[in-house]
Amino acid sequence: MTIESIVVLLIIGAIAGWLAGKLIKGGGFGIAGNIVVGIIGAIIGQFVFNLLGVSAGGMIGTIIMATIGAAILLFVVGLVKK
Repeated sequence: MTIESIVVLLIIGAIAGWLAGKLIKGGGFGIAGNIVVGIIGAIIGQFVFNLLGVSAGGMIGTIIMATIGAAILLFVVGLVKK
């Protein structure tokens, strides 16, 4: 993994985590929290998209996929916390 790919991963994670926080809880989690939620969300999103046979192409597609995965993560965490 190159430095550029790590920076892109962190940026996508931060954007996806922030968007998911806005969709699910109404706010963000700070930059570190957004990155963690976004990266885990990207893993979940990739798994879900593979199950559905959908491909996320390009930067925008990757952000959408990671955001959907992060929203699923936050929804499940919210259910477990109750």
